[in-house]
Amino acid sequence: MIPLYTAEALATGGGRNGHVTTSDARLDLTLAIPTEMGGSGQGANPEQLFAAGYAACFHSALQSVARAAKISIADSSVGARVSIGTLEAGGFGLAVTLEVVLPGLPADQAQSLADQAHLVCPYSNATRGNIEVTINVVED
Repeated sequence: MIPLYTAEALATGGGRNGHVTTSDARLDLTLAIPTEMGGSGQGANPEQLFAAGYAACFHSALQSVARAAKISIADSSVGARVSIGTLEAGGFGLAVTLEVVLPGLPADQAQSLADQAHLVCPYSNATRGNIEVTINVVED
């Protein structure tokens, strides 16, 4: 891979109950364990950051494949749900559900664009074969 951009972040404090800052200070967040995992929930958490990044990245990939196919997806959106849970073998794992909304497109065309985006999205390429990723194309 030839890097085009490199992001840097530093986590300090108590990990999930700590602080994270990017090198350019555009992200500067207090982190907290979610209440569902026994924490205070009084801050952001890594799963939220991953969900935001994956949703944005996948949406860009979707726009790129649509543009290449000369298909307008002006009112499109992508939502991401990132779940964390325990693995049978021990430790923790992640699962992602992406919800793709492409108003006005026939279901088969919308699914085709989502499938193509999944092939080019860097987050999809990074997670493929490592975690379960489900893509749901939702009719508007």
